[in-house]
Amino acid sequence: MLRRLALALLAAGLAAPTGLAADKKPLTADELWAVGRVGAPQVSPDGTRVAFTVSRYDMGENRGDTDIYVVPLAGGTTKRLTTNRASDSSPAWSPDGTRIAFVSRREGDAAGQLYVIPIDGGEAERVTDLPLGVSGPRWLPDGKRIVVVSHVIAGHETPEATKKAKEAREKNKVSAKTSESRLYRFWDRWLTDEEYPRLFVVDVETKQATDLLPGSKRFFSFQTGAGSYDVSPDGQWIVFAANATEPPYLTVQSDLFLVSTAGGEVKNLTAANPANDGDPAFSPDGRTIAFSLERKADGWPDYSRVALLDIATGKVTALTEAWDNSTGGYAFSADGKTIFFHSEVRARTGIYSVPVAGGKPREVVKGGVTSGVAVAAGGALVFSHTTLAKPPELAVANADGSGWRDLTTLNAERVASWDLGPSEEMVFAGAGGDEVQMFVAFPPGFDKSKKYPLLQVIHGGPVGTSADSFHFRWNAHAFAAPGYVVAMVNFHGSSSFGQKWVESILGAHPDKPFVDIMKATDFLIAKGYVDSARMAALGGSYGGFMVNWIAGHTDRFKALVSHAGVYSLLGQSASDATWGRHHSYGGYPFTNLANVEKWSPNRFAAGFKTPTLILHGERDYRVPVTQGLEFYGVLQAKGVPARLVYYPDENHWILKPQNSRHWYGEVHGWLARWLK
Repeated sequence: MLRRLALALLAAGLAAPTGLAADKKPLTADELWAVGRVGAPQVSPDGTRVAFTVSRYDMGENRGDTDIYVVPLAGGTTKRLTTNRASDSSPAWSPDGTRIAFVSRREGDAAGQLYVIPIDGGEAERVTDLPLGVSGPRWLPDGKRIVVVSHVIAGHETPEATKKAKEAREKNKVSAKTSESRLYRFWDRWLTDEEYPRLFVVDVETKQATDLLPGSKRFFSFQTGAGSYDVSPDGQWIVFAANATEPPYLTVQSDLFLVSTAGGEVKNLTAANPANDGDPAFSPDGRTIAFSLERKADGWPDYSRVALLDIATGKVTALTEAWDNSTGGYAFSADGKTIFFHSEVRARTGIYSVPVAGGKPREVVKGGVTSGVAVAAGGALVFSHTTLAKPPELAVANADGSGWRDLTTLNAERVASWDLGPSEEMVFAGAGGDEVQMFVAFPPGFDKSKKYPLLQVIHGGPVGTSADSFHFRWNAHAFAAPGYVVAMVNFHGSSSFGQKWVESILGAHPDKPFVDIMKATDFLIAKGYVDSARMAALGGSYGGFMVNWIAGHTDRFKALVSHAGVYSLLGQSASDATWGRHHSYGGYPFTNLANVEKWSPNRFAAGFKTPTLILHGERDYRVPVTQGLEFYGVLQAKGVPARLVYYPDENHWILKPQNSRHWYGEVHGWLARWLK
């Protein structure tokens, strides 16, 4: 393996990394797909055990399986609960801790169904047979009923009627999709089939499923899945987040709704707020709901605050108005006096706490990226944690952050076998003299006295970040492995640096980020270890947009890689989500065409000189595939070296194992070809 790597690098004109020990290997796409991907923790009611999922992928079969595992909170042997050759997901403990409900698509299932399995062993029993499947199971306190989300086809209210409508649709030879709505497709699926989510209460013994939202046409999430909901501690109420606007969806807005588990009236709890509300969680006494609150509507990139809603009075109190970074994933302490939450701050996502009575948030767990925090009996926090050099694993800490320990180490042996270079956080003066942060990953055996090719890896969003986390699709160390210095700049407009930073690029989307990336490049060249004659820029989505902008504004890079990149801002009118574009672009084509065109990469084709690799998926509805095809067509017409990689079965992301391996191969091959 190492010999083949060295020969490949020499053939490409790159120096083989030094210091590759015989028992170490570089991080490759195959290694990324061999990692067991650990899911969020689910703590048992007595607080002694944690259920979680592990997804493993078979490159040869080009598929993955997810199974459920259980580990003692105190540490010890991890037990594999399911071994089915299908994905078993969304584990949920029964109130007495003797059973786990989960979602699986097993033999004979047309879609994922609800199953229940004894925790101490035994066969899983199927509980539902709903035609469009289920997601997000939650037990009610009586241990006899489970809440799930399932979809029905509008006008076909019962599961039986939806099943017949689905069968008729599959037999219909007409493939046309029609719409008079602004919202007609999302991410990678069409919404014209009018499949709407409903909350069902399922009796485990009789298997009877009762629809709590008959007639509802509210989307919980425009993607598939359960959306965000919670069940009150007494089991009498469900709070859920859903879109509050009506077709033709000229605007979209998420509100919180309340419905009884016995059915009946559905009440909008946050109708007074014109912006988004979401991520609800009941307090232990069931009187209060914690949720995320935004203030600015109509697609404005606002930050989400920790807010409390008093159910009896309807009063809303924002606890983190001055926090200035988005929050989410709320969990109450057992006494209900403290809320734990995640917040992304300076490219790291820690766990924070804030008193329900009010006060300043306190950092509890810092470093890397955390998610899925749950509070166990006794107050311990259980959560997922990752860094640039470590895939996600579960960890435990006390409520004050002390006593941190790893709960799972499923990938420790594999990670120890990798030869990873160091990584470093840096700051430099960017656009307007503002301090800009970035992470830099170095190749294995990095020697600062030598010069290396530079890769500027540009994140998407732009309200996003290059974080201190292990990315499976854009992995910094996998990019660095062949001998590159990898820079990941959190330019103006990135999240986690305050709302003013996010808003600083509105109306001029590529302006300050371009300056930041160029100044970061100069900064690293001045360090002495970057070869200014061998540099490339690559990015996806907004990062691809920036690569396309770079193509028309500088020829200092020897190669460019644009994945799912926006080429024409006018072309983004075909995107699945057009709300907020007027904020980002400084207007609509019919209100401020000049400004939209001013910041569109396609208007600078005269400057295109740099060899460019373009990658795009057909099922990408966020940045339609025509964006990549148009850019490629112009480059070809102009005679600029260009290569197109088209995936007919992928969306905005490359998600299939063999396609991902191919993607990494294409990217590395293009970089090696031009960074000789």
